[in-house]
Amino acid sequence: MSHNSFGHLFRFTTWGESHGPAIGVIVDGCPPGLDLADTDLQPFLDQRRPGTSRFTTQRQEADLVKILSGVFEGKTTGTPISLMIENTDQRSKDYSEVANAYRPGHADYAYDSKYGLRDYRGGGRSSARETAARVAAGAVARLVIPEVTITARVIEIGGDRADNFDAAQISANPFFCADAAAAARWEILVDQARKTGSSLGAVIECVATGVPAGWGAPLYAKLDADLASACMSINAVKGVEIGDGFDAARLRGEDNADPMRPGSDGPQFLANHAGGIAGGISTGQPVVVRVAFKPTSSILTPVATIDRQGNATDIMTKGRHDPCVGIRGAPVVEAMVALVLADHRLRHRGQMG
Repeated sequence: MSHNSFGHLFRFTTWGESHGPAIGVIVDGCPPGLDLADTDLQPFLDQRRPGTSRFTTQRQEADLVKILSGVFEGKTTGTPISLMIENTDQRSKDYSEVANAYRPGHADYAYDSKYGLRDYRGGGRSSARETAARVAAGAVARLVIPEVTITARVIEIGGDRADNFDAAQISANPFFCADAAAAARWEILVDQARKTGSSLGAVIECVATGVPAGWGAPLYAKLDADLASACMSINAVKGVEIGDGFDAARLRGEDNADPMRPGSDGPQFLANHAGGIAGGISTGQPVVVRVAFKPTSSILTPVATIDRQGNATDIMTKGRHDPCVGIRGAPVVEAMVALVLADHRLRHRGQMG
Protein backbone atom coordinates (compact mmCIF):
# COMPACT_ATOMS: atom_id res chain seq x y z
CA MET A 1 0.00 0.00 0.00
CA SER A 2 1.49 3.34 -1.06
CA HIS A 3 0.70 6.98 -0.30
CA ASN A 4 1.19 6.86 3.45
CA SER A 5 3.10 10.14 3.58
CA PHE A 6 1.98 13.77 3.62
CA GLY A 7 3.81 17.09 3.41
CA HIS A 8 6.82 18.53 1.60
CA LEU A 9 9.58 20.06 3.74
CA PHE A 10 7.83 18.96 6.94
CA ARG A 11 6.73 15.45 6.04
CA PHE A 12 5.27 12.57 8.01
CA THR A 13 4.59 8.90 7.30
CA THR A 14 2.24 6.82 9.43
CA TRP A 15 2.45 3.05 9.80
CA GLY A 16 0.62 0.20 11.53
CA GLU A 17 -2.86 -1.28 11.71
CA SER A 18 -5.74 -1.09 14.16
CA HIS A 19 -5.13 -4.56 15.59
CA GLY A 20 -1.40 -4.92 14.97
CA PRO A 21 1.15 -4.75 17.79
CA ALA A 22 1.63 -0.99 17.39
CA ILE A 23 1.04 2.07 15.26
CA GLY A 24 3.40 4.94 14.70
CA VAL A 25 4.71 7.79 12.60
CA ILE A 26 8.00 9.05 11.20
CA VAL A 27 8.33 12.83 11.09
CA ASP A 28 10.97 14.09 8.68
CA GLY A 29 12.09 17.68 8.18
CA CYS A 30 11.71 18.92 11.74
CA PRO A 31 14.35 21.60 12.39
CA PRO A 32 17.05 20.78 14.97
CA GLY A 33 17.37 22.28 18.42
CA LEU A 34 13.70 22.22 19.46
CA ASP A 35 12.83 20.96 22.95
CA LEU A 36 10.98 17.63 22.69
CA ALA A 37 10.13 14.88 25.17
CA ASP A 38 7.41 12.24 25.48
CA THR A 39 5.61 14.49 27.95
CA ASP A 40 5.29 17.22 25.31
CA LEU A 41 3.34 14.85 23.05
CA GLN A 42 1.22 12.92 25.52
CA PRO A 43 -1.38 15.61 26.36
CA PHE A 44 -2.51 15.69 22.72
CA LEU A 45 -2.77 11.88 22.60
CA ASP A 46 -4.80 11.94 25.81
CA GLN A 47 -7.38 14.21 24.17
CA ARG A 48 -7.91 11.75 21.30
CA ARG A 49 -7.60 8.41 23.09
CA PRO A 50 -10.63 6.09 23.30
CA GLY A 51 -12.60 5.00 26.34
CA THR A 52 -12.67 8.40 28.06
CA SER A 53 -16.48 8.63 28.23
CA ARG A 54 -19.59 6.61 27.40
CA PHE A 55 -19.94 8.66 24.21
CA THR A 56 -16.88 7.09 22.56
CA THR A 57 -15.65 3.57 21.86
CA GLN A 58 -14.93 1.61 25.03
CA ARG A 59 -11.68 0.22 23.65
CA GLN A 60 -9.18 0.94 26.44
CA GLU A 61 -5.90 2.20 25.03
CA ALA A 62 -3.44 4.25 27.07
CA ASP A 63 -1.98 5.64 23.80
CA LEU A 64 1.40 6.13 25.44
CA VAL A 65 3.75 7.56 22.85
CA LYS A 66 7.45 6.66 22.75
CA ILE A 67 10.16 8.62 20.96
CA LEU A 68 12.46 6.14 19.22
CA SER A 69 14.74 8.45 17.24
CA GLY A 70 15.47 12.02 16.24
CA VAL A 71 15.89 13.40 19.76
CA PHE A 72 19.10 13.65 21.79
CA GLU A 73 19.41 15.17 25.24
CA GLY A 74 15.91 16.58 24.96
CA LYS A 75 16.49 18.36 21.63
CA THR A 76 15.43 17.49 18.09
CA THR A 77 18.49 16.60 16.00
CA GLY A 78 17.12 17.41 12.55
CA THR A 79 17.00 13.71 11.66
CA PRO A 80 13.77 11.67 11.28
CA ILE A 81 11.72 11.48 14.47
CA SER A 82 10.16 8.05 14.96
CA LEU A 83 7.19 7.76 17.34
CA MET A 84 5.48 4.55 18.42
CA ILE A 85 2.16 3.85 20.18
CA GLU A 86 1.50 0.28 21.28
CA ASN A 87 -1.91 -1.37 20.77
CA THR A 88 -2.88 -3.09 24.01
CA ASP A 89 -6.64 -3.76 23.85
CA GLN A 90 -7.44 -5.44 20.54
CA ARG A 91 -10.41 -7.82 20.25
CA SER A 92 -10.09 -9.22 16.75
CA LYS A 93 -12.82 -11.83 17.38
CA ASP A 94 -15.37 -8.99 17.31
CA TYR A 95 -14.76 -8.77 13.55
CA SER A 96 -15.37 -12.41 12.60
CA GLU A 97 -18.52 -11.56 10.65
CA VAL A 98 -16.82 -8.63 8.91
CA ALA A 99 -14.17 -11.01 7.52
CA ASN A 100 -16.57 -12.33 4.88
CA ALA A 101 -19.08 -9.49 4.46
CA TYR A 102 -18.68 -5.82 3.71
CA ARG A 103 -19.85 -3.03 6.01
CA PRO A 104 -21.78 -0.52 3.84
CA GLY A 105 -20.24 2.93 4.13
CA HIS A 106 -16.92 1.52 5.35
CA ALA A 107 -13.76 0.92 3.31
CA ASP A 108 -14.19 -2.89 3.32
CA TYR A 109 -15.36 -3.34 -0.27
CA ALA A 110 -13.15 -0.59 -1.68
CA TYR A 111 -10.01 -2.07 -0.08
CA ASP A 112 -10.88 -5.56 -1.29
CA SER A 113 -11.53 -4.27 -4.82
CA LYS A 114 -8.20 -2.47 -4.97
CA TYR A 115 -5.84 -4.90 -3.22
CA GLY A 116 -7.59 -8.27 -3.43
CA LEU A 117 -7.19 -8.64 0.33
CA ARG A 118 -7.79 -6.59 3.43
CA ASP A 119 -7.11 -6.62 7.14
CA TYR A 120 -10.65 -6.96 8.51
CA ARG A 121 -9.50 -6.69 12.17
CA GLY A 122 -10.89 -3.29 13.04
CA GLY A 123 -10.48 -2.17 9.45
CA GLY A 124 -6.67 -2.29 9.42
CA ARG A 125 -5.34 0.97 7.95
CA SER A 126 -8.86 2.31 7.35
CA SER A 127 -9.55 2.38 11.08
CA ALA A 128 -9.69 5.69 12.95
CA ARG A 129 -7.04 4.09 15.19
CA GLU A 130 -4.48 5.35 12.64
CA THR A 131 -5.28 8.94 13.57
CA ALA A 132 -3.46 8.59 16.90
CA ALA A 133 -0.22 8.62 14.90
CA ARG A 134 -1.30 11.85 13.17
CA VAL A 135 -1.99 13.48 16.53
CA ALA A 136 1.52 12.56 17.68
CA ALA A 137 3.00 14.06 14.51
CA GLY A 138 0.86 17.16 14.94
CA ALA A 139 2.26 17.68 18.42
CA VAL A 140 5.75 17.83 16.88
CA ALA A 141 4.49 20.23 14.20
CA ARG A 142 3.31 22.69 16.84
CA LEU A 143 6.95 23.14 17.91
CA VAL A 144 7.67 24.58 14.47
CA ILE A 145 4.87 27.17 14.67
CA PRO A 146 4.97 28.47 18.27
CA GLU A 147 3.37 31.75 17.19
CA VAL A 148 0.20 29.94 16.09
CA THR A 149 -2.66 28.83 18.37
CA ILE A 150 -4.92 26.08 17.00
CA THR A 151 -8.28 25.25 18.56
CA ALA A 152 -10.91 22.84 17.22
CA ARG A 153 -14.41 22.36 18.56
CA VAL A 154 -17.45 20.32 17.59
CA ILE A 155 -20.16 22.67 16.35
CA GLU A 156 -22.78 20.13 15.24
CA ILE A 157 -23.82 16.55 16.05
CA GLY A 158 -26.66 14.72 14.34
CA GLY A 159 -27.87 17.91 12.68
CA ASP A 160 -28.13 19.79 15.99
CA ARG A 161 -25.90 22.88 15.81
CA ALA A 162 -24.32 24.73 18.72
CA ASP A 163 -25.30 28.40 18.87
CA ASN A 164 -23.16 29.88 21.65
CA PHE A 165 -19.42 30.18 22.17
CA ASP A 166 -17.58 29.96 25.49
CA ALA A 167 -13.98 28.84 25.02
CA ALA A 168 -13.80 27.52 28.59
CA GLN A 169 -16.51 24.98 27.78
CA ILE A 170 -14.47 23.16 25.13
CA SER A 171 -12.47 21.25 27.75
CA ALA A 172 -15.36 21.06 30.22
CA ASN A 173 -17.46 18.45 28.38
CA PRO A 174 -16.76 15.22 26.45
CA PHE A 175 -17.84 16.75 23.11
CA PHE A 176 -15.19 19.49 22.67
CA CYS A 177 -18.19 21.84 22.51
CA ALA A 178 -18.09 25.55 23.34
CA ASP A 179 -21.84 25.62 24.07
CA ALA A 180 -22.90 24.04 27.38
CA ALA A 181 -26.57 23.88 26.35
CA ALA A 182 -25.72 22.09 23.09
CA ALA A 183 -23.45 19.64 24.93
CA ALA A 184 -26.35 18.75 27.22
CA ARG A 185 -28.60 18.09 24.21
CA TRP A 186 -25.89 16.03 22.54
CA GLU A 187 -25.64 13.74 25.56
CA ILE A 188 -29.23 12.67 24.89
CA LEU A 189 -28.73 12.40 21.11
CA VAL A 190 -25.57 10.29 21.30
CA ASP A 191 -26.96 8.09 24.08
CA GLN A 192 -30.06 7.39 21.99
CA ALA A 193 -27.94 6.50 18.95
CA ARG A 194 -25.69 4.23 21.02
CA LYS A 195 -28.59 2.42 22.72
CA THR A 196 -30.41 1.81 19.43
CA GLY A 197 -27.26 0.51 17.73
CA SER A 198 -26.93 3.48 15.39
CA SER A 199 -24.49 6.39 14.96
CA LEU A 200 -24.38 10.12 14.23
CA GLY A 201 -22.30 12.48 12.13
CA ALA A 202 -20.62 15.68 13.31
CA VAL A 203 -19.10 18.95 12.10
CA ILE A 204 -15.86 20.34 13.55
CA GLU A 205 -14.63 23.91 13.25
CA CYS A 206 -10.91 24.59 13.64
CA VAL A 207 -9.46 28.09 14.01
CA ALA A 208 -5.74 28.89 13.78
CA THR A 209 -4.78 32.34 15.06
CA GLY A 210 -1.35 33.93 14.74
CA VAL A 211 -0.76 32.75 11.16
CA PRO A 212 1.10 35.65 9.51
CA ALA A 213 0.26 36.96 6.07
CA GLY A 214 2.19 35.31 3.24
CA TRP A 215 2.11 31.55 3.85
CA GLY A 216 0.97 29.48 0.89
CA ALA A 217 1.26 29.88 -2.88
CA PRO A 218 -0.99 31.16 -5.67
CA LEU A 219 -1.66 27.99 -7.65
CA TYR A 220 -0.56 24.43 -6.93
CA ALA A 221 0.44 24.82 -3.30
CA LYS A 222 -2.48 26.88 -2.05
CA LEU A 223 -2.67 26.91 1.73
CA ASP A 224 -6.40 26.23 1.64
CA ALA A 225 -5.95 23.40 -0.87
CA ASP A 226 -3.39 21.69 1.36
CA LEU A 227 -5.62 22.16 4.42
CA ALA A 228 -8.54 20.64 2.52
CA SER A 229 -6.41 17.73 1.35
CA ALA A 230 -5.08 17.10 4.85
CA CYS A 231 -8.51 17.15 6.47
CA MET A 232 -10.14 15.08 3.72
CA SER A 233 -7.52 12.41 4.39
CA ILE A 234 -8.89 11.89 7.91
CA ASN A 235 -10.93 8.72 8.27
CA ALA A 236 -14.72 9.33 7.99
CA VAL A 237 -14.38 12.91 6.68
CA LYS A 238 -16.70 13.70 3.75
CA GLY A 239 -16.44 17.46 3.44
CA VAL A 240 -14.20 20.46 4.15
CA GLU A 241 -14.98 24.19 4.09
CA ILE A 242 -12.61 27.15 4.31
CA GLY A 243 -14.12 30.32 5.74
CA ASP A 244 -17.76 30.64 4.70
CA GLY A 245 -17.32 27.68 2.35
CA PHE A 246 -20.52 26.75 0.53
CA ASP A 247 -22.38 29.65 2.14
CA ALA A 248 -20.15 32.01 0.13
CA ALA A 249 -21.88 30.80 -3.04
CA ARG A 250 -25.16 32.19 -1.67
CA LEU A 251 -23.81 35.71 -1.05
CA ARG A 252 -23.45 38.75 -3.28
CA GLY A 253 -19.99 40.10 -3.99
CA GLU A 254 -20.28 43.03 -1.61
CA ASP A 255 -21.51 40.72 1.16
CA ASN A 256 -18.74 38.18 0.66
CA ALA A 257 -15.94 40.76 0.58
CA ASP A 258 -13.62 41.21 3.56
CA PRO A 259 -13.41 45.03 3.74
CA MET A 260 -10.13 46.59 4.85
CA ARG A 261 -9.17 49.79 6.60
CA PRO A 262 -5.75 51.09 7.65
CA GLY A 263 -4.51 49.55 10.89
CA SER A 264 -1.60 50.14 13.23
CA ASP A 265 0.19 47.03 11.95
CA GLY A 266 -1.05 46.33 8.44
CA PRO A 267 -4.66 46.31 7.29
CA GLN A 268 -7.58 46.00 9.66
CA PHE A 269 -10.10 43.52 8.26
CA LEU A 270 -13.77 44.16 8.98
CA ALA A 271 -14.87 40.57 8.14
CA ASN A 272 -13.35 37.13 7.53
CA HIS A 273 -15.55 35.40 4.99
CA ALA A 274 -12.42 34.03 3.27
CA GLY A 275 -11.28 32.17 6.37
CA GLY A 276 -7.91 33.88 6.53
CA ILE A 277 -6.80 32.78 3.06
CA ALA A 278 -7.03 34.68 -0.23
CA GLY A 279 -5.59 33.45 -3.51
CA GLY A 280 -4.13 30.45 -1.69
CA ILE A 281 -2.06 32.68 0.63
CA SER A 282 -2.70 33.54 4.28
CA THR A 283 -3.89 37.10 4.98
CA GLY A 284 -2.94 37.32 8.65
CA GLN A 285 -6.51 36.77 9.78
CA PRO A 286 -7.57 33.64 11.68
CA VAL A 287 -7.55 30.58 9.42
CA VAL A 288 -10.95 28.89 9.67
CA VAL A 289 -11.59 25.30 8.57
CA ARG A 290 -14.77 23.26 9.02
CA VAL A 291 -14.77 19.47 8.63
CA ALA A 292 -17.77 17.14 8.23
CA PHE A 293 -17.57 13.60 9.66
CA LYS A 294 -20.03 10.96 8.50
CA PRO A 295 -21.79 8.62 10.96
CA THR A 296 -19.74 5.62 12.04
CA SER A 297 -20.26 2.72 9.61
CA SER A 298 -19.79 -0.02 12.23
CA ILE A 299 -23.24 -0.19 13.81
CA LEU A 300 -25.48 -2.79 15.45
CA THR A 301 -28.44 -1.95 13.20
CA PRO A 302 -28.67 -4.62 10.43
CA VAL A 303 -27.83 -3.22 6.98
CA ALA A 304 -28.18 -4.92 3.59
CA THR A 305 -24.86 -5.92 2.02
CA ILE A 306 -23.07 -8.69 0.15
CA ASP A 307 -20.37 -11.14 1.18
CA ARG A 308 -17.05 -11.67 -0.61
CA GLN A 309 -18.66 -14.24 -2.86
CA GLY A 310 -21.28 -11.73 -4.00
CA ASN A 311 -24.21 -13.24 -2.09
CA ALA A 312 -26.86 -11.02 -0.52
CA THR A 313 -26.79 -10.85 3.28
CA ASP A 314 -27.36 -8.47 6.17
CA ILE A 315 -24.64 -7.32 8.55
CA MET A 316 -24.46 -5.74 11.96
CA THR A 317 -21.07 -4.99 13.48
CA LYS A 318 -20.46 -6.15 17.02
CA GLY A 319 -17.68 -4.79 19.18
CA ARG A 320 -16.68 -1.41 20.56
CA HIS A 321 -17.29 1.50 18.22
CA ASP A 322 -17.78 5.25 18.44
CA PRO A 323 -21.46 6.18 18.22
CA CYS A 324 -20.15 9.49 16.83
CA VAL A 325 -16.61 9.28 15.48
CA GLY A 326 -16.53 13.05 15.01
CA ILE A 327 -16.36 13.61 18.78
CA ARG A 328 -12.75 12.42 18.87
CA GLY A 329 -12.07 14.13 15.55
CA ALA A 330 -11.32 17.55 17.06
CA PRO A 331 -7.73 16.69 18.17
CA VAL A 332 -7.13 15.02 14.80
CA VAL A 333 -8.27 18.08 12.84
CA GLU A 334 -6.05 20.26 15.02
CA ALA A 335 -3.11 17.96 14.27
CA MET A 336 -3.62 18.03 10.51
CA VAL A 337 -3.95 21.82 10.51
CA ALA A 338 -0.73 22.08 12.55
CA LEU A 339 1.10 19.75 10.16
CA VAL A 340 0.06 21.79 7.11
CA LEU A 341 0.95 25.10 8.75
CA ALA A 342 4.36 23.82 9.88
CA ASP A 343 5.09 22.63 6.36
CA HIS A 344 4.04 25.96 4.85
CA ARG A 345 6.08 27.93 7.35
CA LEU A 346 9.21 26.07 6.30
CA ARG A 347 8.29 26.34 2.60
CA HIS A 348 7.73 30.08 2.95
CA ARG A 349 11.09 30.49 4.68
CA GLY A 350 12.77 28.40 2.00
CA GLN A 351 11.36 30.50 -0.83
CA MET A 352 11.38 33.96 0.70
CA GLY A 353 14.38 33.72 3.05
